Amino acid sequence: MRAITQNEFGGPDVLTLTDLPKPTPIPTEVLVRVHAAGVNPVDWKTRGGGGMAGLQTLPLVLGWDVSGVVEEVGFGVTTLKPGDEVYGMPRFPHAANAYAEYVTAPSRHFALKPKNLSHVEAAALPLAALTAWQVIIDTADVQPGQRVLVTAAAGGVGHLAVQIAKARGAYVIGTAREPKHAFLKSLGVDEVIDYTKAEYDRNDVDVLVDLVGGASPEPVRRGGLFVGVPSGVDRPSCEELRTSPILVEPDRAGLEAIAALVERGALKVHVDATFPLEDAGKAHTLGETGRTQGKIVLEV
Repeated sequence: MRAITQNEFGGPDVLTLTDLPKPTPIPTEVLVRVHAAGVNPVDWKTRGGGGMAGLQTLPLVLGWDVSGVVEEVGFGVTTLKPGDEVYGMPRFPHAANAYAEYVTAPSRHFALKPKNLSHVEAAALPLAALTAWQVIIDTADVQPGQRVLVTAAAGGVGHLAVQIAKARGAYVIGTAREPKHAFLKSLGVDEVIDYTKAEYDRNDVDVLVDLVGGASPEPVRRGGLFVGVPSGVDRPSCEELRTSPILVEPDRAGLEAIAALVERGALKVHVDATFPLEDAGKAHTLGETGRTQGKIVLEV
């Protein structure tokens, strides 16, 4: 099978198209023919020696977002069958090898793909949407009427987090540069702040989701929650609010809930750009500009 490998940590040029043996599923695993693979900030951070690099071994096949078709099931698998269209974020933070034509992983790291999405759109969802879901639902338990502030709201995780919060009935505030304000308004964001010109200075936020790092806790009301999403983000020291770090985990139930939101039209994923598998380095170069809107996807 074709795969993108790297033999050392470094810039986008370390990513090389290679032929590797097709994997075989062990008991409880499935073999998935990958149609598309999402690209996330953790991918290029890991490629460069940061991110999850400490958990990887070289040579490495990057990628965690997968959308494809089950080709074979291992002994004991009862939830999926050959021919099922699935999506998922297998094995994170260990290597999932998604930048390849085939992956094997535990069957319960996948769920049926949303019926109304292409494989490219579905591949943009798992890591970002699960991060948003696990922040908004599992960690913050956002309730109707609560005020939720999301930084980098037009990014991969951000544009999904604001929609999930809206689906819970929250009043949502998002930060982004002015050119992205119309996009956020189209997603239902109630209030948009251009972080280059002004700061949100009201102390009335119930949940602040920091997707950049370094956000001030001042907007959070007494007893509110500050969630720092990027790995290694420092939590603010403030006795008057609750703080929580988070690192996304594989979650079949979360994937199924996300698919249900997508199928009823309450959650839309935005794909900013697509690249063929062999141009993974170009995808990383674009992603590292920090100016994309939504997600980048490799077509496999």
